[in-house]
Amino acid sequence: MEFIYARDSYGQTLVELGERDSQLVVLDADLSGSTRTVFFRKQFPQRFFNLGVAEQNMMTVAAGLASCGKIVFASTFAMFASTRGLDQIRNTICYNNLNVKIVATHAGITVGEDGASHQALEDIAFLRPIPNMRIIVPCDAQETKEAVISAYKIPGPVYIRLGRAKVPVVENKKEFVVGKGYVVEEGKDLVIFACGIMVYQALLANQLLKQRGISATIVNIHTLKPLDEDLIVECAQKYRCALVCEEHTKIGGLYSAVVEVLGRKYPTRVEGIGVENRFGQSGDPARLLEEYGLSSNHIANKAEAVIRQKD
Repeated sequence: MEFIYARDSYGQTLVELGERDSQLVVLDADLSGSTRTVFFRKQFPQRFFNLGVAEQNMMTVAAGLASCGKIVFASTFAMFASTRGLDQIRNTICYNNLNVKIVATHAGITVGEDGASHQALEDIAFLRPIPNMRIIVPCDAQETKEAVISAYKIPGPVYIRLGRAKVPVVENKKEFVVGKGYVVEEGKDLVIFACGIMVYQALLANQLLKQRGISATIVNIHTLKPLDEDLIVECAQKYRCALVCEEHTKIGGLYSAVVEVLGRKYPTRVEGIGVENRFGQSGDPARLLEEYGLSSNHIANKAEAVIRQKD
């Protein structure tokens, strides 16, 4: 199993796009080594701007450049993008529907040793209600490349959420289309909707479930906004129960989005695997997944419980 940094893929893709389009510019908030925008900085120093530890200013500058016809990628850690820069994202970028792509790294509990102050567990909840914003959470490095290229082609604001750690390459991926989820693995007993690193965790959980005589259909919902409502309803009708897995608080993220859709269109029993209204803490990423109930073992146990409740 190959493990690759999604943020490496992001940096490399920026360089490829920069070679093709002289209107593409990149901004960072003094974290280019970590976000991997340093790759672009080395190749195109005249089109890279380090705005320092001033995320609000970075978002405003991004808006200004976009208003002049530039395609802007702005990066920092997810915690800082979604909190410190939130006012400017809402009122300057999204209100004016400007062509700014916010690619935030170091999201979720697997930031690990950096601890609670750096573990963005609420970022999707902050950004999902904002009009004109699109939200993408790729499952691995390959999907990150496809997401960045898609964001480049789409006019208007986009938020792409990446983690810190290396992530495994997910097999059986389908064509990446913004707003369209896809089935990664077919099963017979329930559907598991997942995004980001939780797609792989769900696949691991399915191996445990098969040992218990159970199998799940794993669906990658990489785009949380716009959401693939048709696929979600179709799966709910087929399985009559669902589990949602995300490396984010259960409030306002993928779980909330799925429940909102099914509540309107096809009421179904839905349970969630996510952070239960608590802050993060420092620790090894794998141990944190266990501590916060996000590991494959927790997913398998919850899935089994959901099936029992359906029956």
